[in-house]
Amino acid sequence: MASTGLLVISNFKQTQQTLKAIEKYVHSLYVHINVPGSVTPVPSWGRFISQLYVDGATLLTSCEKLNMNILVGPLKQQGTFDSLRLKPIDMIFSDARCTEVCEQLRQQLQIEKPPIYLADDAVVTDLCEHQQTKPLDKLQVYENVVLGGTFDRIHLGHKILLTQAVLRACSRLVVGVTTQEMTKSKILNELILPVEQRISELREFLQEIDSTLHYEIVPIDDPYGPTNSDPNMDMIVVSSETLRGGERINEIRAKNNLKLLDIYCIDLVENSDGKGPKENKISSSNARIDLLGTRLRQPEYHTNLPSDIYIIGLTGNIASGKSKMAQRFQSLGATVMDCDKIAHEIYEPGQICYEQIIQHFGRSILDNGRIDRSKLGATVFSNPKELERLNDIVWPELLKEVKRRIQGLPIIPNEIKIVILEAAVLLRAGWDKEVHEVWSMLVPFDEAIRRIIARNNLTETAARDRLASQLTNKELVARSHVVFSSQWEPEFSQKQAEKAWNMLKEELQQKQLQRKHNL
Repeated sequence: MASTGLLVISNFKQTQQTLKAIEKYVHSLYVHINVPGSVTPVPSWGRFISQLYVDGATLLTSCEKLNMNILVGPLKQQGTFDSLRLKPIDMIFSDARCTEVCEQLRQQLQIEKPPIYLADDAVVTDLCEHQQTKPLDKLQVYENVVLGGTFDRIHLGHKILLTQAVLRACSRLVVGVTTQEMTKSKILNELILPVEQRISELREFLQEIDSTLHYEIVPIDDPYGPTNSDPNMDMIVVSSETLRGGERINEIRAKNNLKLLDIYCIDLVENSDGKGPKENKISSSNARIDLLGTRLRQPEYHTNLPSDIYIIGLTGNIASGKSKMAQRFQSLGATVMDCDKIAHEIYEPGQICYEQIIQHFGRSILDNGRIDRSKLGATVFSNPKELERLNDIVWPELLKEVKRRIQGLPIIPNEIKIVILEAAVLLRAGWDKEVHEVWSMLVPFDEAIRRIIARNNLTETAARDRLASQLTNKELVARSHVVFSSQWEPEFSQKQAEKAWNMLKEELQQKQLQRKHNL
C-alpha cells in the first residue's frame, strides 16, 4: 500500500465512487480540485470542499486512519504546489484522463510511478456546475482573517472551519488556540494535547493546504485573544455554536474604537455516531471519548518481567471505579489481584507490617487488637509526612507479597496468562517497572468528591484531603498506556473494557505467532 497519494478531481458526481476506489491504496491523501481556467472568487468553492470532506469521512469507513487534506493554494495560484514538494507523494490518481495535468504534477513533485486513471473518459469536468455564485457577500475575500478554538487532534469539523477561513484570506490568517486555562471544563480535558503540540499540528495542516498565506497562530487565555486589540483584522470565521462569541468580540472592538469584523458563520457537522456520551456533532470531545480503551502509547519492554504472564497495572484515584473495572476484566478472563485487599492481610496481627505500624502510630489506631483503617486514614490523610511514613512501611512488603503470588500462578503451556494488578499506589510507589503496562481510571475531580462523600461518609474537607494526596488525572494520563473513565453509564464502561481487552488479546496472539515462527 502506498503511504501518500494525490487525487486530481475533475468531476463532482464521481467523487464518491472515486474515493471508494482509492482507499485501499493510501494512508494519506491530498486532493487537488482541477478547476479549468482562472478561479474567481476562490470562496465559491467552499461549499464543494466542505461536501468533499464530509463525503470522505462518510465513505472511507474501512480505513479509519486515512488523512485527507484538500488543497486550497492551487485554487488561488494555479500550479502552486510548494507545500507538497517536501512530502513523499507515492502516487497520483485522477478521476478523468487529464494526462497533461497529471504529468506536470508528476514531474513537479518528482513521483516515479505513472498516474493511475480511474476513468478512461476524456476530461469532461462538471465542477463549475457546483461552484457557489450567490450570495455575493459570502464570497468576499479579506486581507486579514481571524478564528479561534481548541483544535485538539484536528478532525473533520476543524478542517472545514479552517478551510473556510483560508479560502477567504488573501494575506494573513490569525488563529487563537486555547490554553489549559480555557480547557478545564471540557470533557476529558486531561487528554487534550499540550497547546504547543496543537499549534504545531495546526500550522502543518494550514501550510499544507495553502502555503501562500502568512499564519499567526497564538495561544490565548481568554475567549477574545488578539481580536480585542489588533486594528488590522477584517473578518472572523465562527461556527453556529460560537456565533455569539463573534458578536461579543465586535461589542468589545466597538468599545475599543476598533473596526468591526465581518462575521462568517458555518454550520456544525453532524455526527452519525452520537451514541452513549457522545455529542451529536463532530467534535474533539467525541475524539477524546474514542480514545478511552485504546493505546495512548506503546508499552516499554522490561527484561525483569515474565514472558508467559502479562501483567497490567490497573490504577486510578480513590472512587475512580478501579474495582468495578477489575471485575469486568475478570469476567473477560483475567486473573485479578487486589493490592488493597492484600494490604489488609499484611496489616493483620502477626503479619509483617502490623508491629511496625503500631510502633510508629501508637495503639490508638487499634480496635479489638486489629488496625482500624478508618482511624489510621484520619491520621495519615491529613498529614503528608505521616502518610509517607506509612507508605515506607507498607509498600515494599506489599510488592514482595504480590510478586510471590504472581510467581505461584499456574501456567498453561503455549498460553499467556493476563494478570490485572489493581493498585491505587502503583505509580506513586514506582511499580510501573513491575508491570508490562499501566491502565488507569479517570473521573472528574468534582465527581470523585461526590462519590467519596457518599461512599465513605466523609466531609467534603476530608474528601479533598484524600484526593490531594493522590496523582492528578493529568499525571495519570502522562504515565499510562491505556485510560478509561467511569463518569458515564456502566454500559459504556463495559464497552471501554471490551475494547481494551480485545486489543490486548489480539496483540498477545500476534506475539505468540511470532514466537512460534522464530523457533
